[in-house]
Amino acid sequence: MAPPIPAAQSPRPSALRRFLDGQSSAGLVLMGSAALALAIANSPLAAGYNALLHAYLGPLSVGHWINDGLMAVFFLLVGLEIKREVLDGQLSTWPRRMLPGIAAAGGMAVPAVIYAALNAGTPETLRGWAIPAATDIAFALGVISLLGDRVPSSLRIFLTALAILDDLGAVVIIALFYTSGLSLLDLAGAAAVLGVLIALNRAGVLRLLPYLLLGLALWVLVLRSGVHATLAGVALALTIPLRARPGAPDDAASPLHRLEHALHVPVGFLILPVFGLANAGVAFLGLPGSALVAPVTLGVGLGLLAGKVVGVFGAAALTIRLGWADVPSRASWAQLFGTALLCGIGFTMSLFIALLAFPGSAVLQDEAKIGILGGSLLSGLLGYAVLRIARPDVPATPSRT
Repeated sequence: MAPPIPAAQSPRPSALRRFLDGQSSAGLVLMGSAALALAIANSPLAAGYNALLHAYLGPLSVGHWINDGLMAVFFLLVGLEIKREVLDGQLSTWPRRMLPGIAAAGGMAVPAVIYAALNAGTPETLRGWAIPAATDIAFALGVISLLGDRVPSSLRIFLTALAILDDLGAVVIIALFYTSGLSLLDLAGAAAVLGVLIALNRAGVLRLLPYLLLGLALWVLVLRSGVHATLAGVALALTIPLRARPGAPDDAASPLHRLEHALHVPVGFLILPVFGLANAGVAFLGLPGSALVAPVTLGVGLGLLAGKVVGVFGAAALTIRLGWADVPSRASWAQLFGTALLCGIGFTMSLFIALLAFPGSAVLQDEAKIGILGGSLLSGLLGYAVLRIARPDVPATPSRT
């Protein structure tokens, strides 16, 4: 059995953990933006709302600027957090990666299998198999924030690490399965820019401006290449130096820390709410009743609600039973189950993959959105209820003789 990590040996908390409260607040704002999008889409304002999203600003529509431009900044933050956690945070050693890593793998595989089973034989809808695969960290932490001290900090860290690994898996899936019509010339240009960014890192350049200017050029080239433009954000993040000086310990003066801190507020309180407002609207009044039980709707909804909890909790339980990891400190099995339920909240990344999976079909996008909203809502409510009534695993105090 993997020994627990003493508190005194824990690494300096990363920006992600120091900003847990901010992430939780951002999750609540994201919930509000999703509710507002649904209200607008089912009101007399719907026509103007859709016209605005399809209006062009320069070479791209407003919707594309949000999904390809603003979301690249979100993926930049995701990449920074992945790099930070893997090198110096809660994912910096294999014992720490074991439980959230295996749980994340189970939580991505089982929902995909459920979706594929319900959409087998229909290639057009089968493309959406990855929609229920990822967990929305902002939403999930937003729900946990409502529970206060009822949830041990170890479970918050477990959920954060799992969601980060989910995001990493989603990035790989987007790169491998939702890329088409490649331009080799633009790809070569993007590779050249990435090489310059790596050279800056190796040369010890600590100013952020050169990285950001080259990152903008990388985004343009990736956008034109056929690979989804948001992946440029992840690639840029991996080249940002983590330490202020080569060989020096991690500190807040490093370029990665400074950029991560600078991005948390605009991403959490502007970019994600704008994305939710632009993409969560579903005009229920215009949809046929069959959309509620369509294979895409059921595949996404059941994938999130049932697939996530079975995959995450089942994989975590198996890992713990085999002695490869311990139950998170002071957490009970019931609390671990409730946390697995919260992993079924797949709002942001699920919506994003739905847009990539069904780019030419508004009907399939709406069916996916219904499944995402329904599955995420039920997962959040059930996870909250379980965590509210579940008791922590507190060792009994020895009786006095």
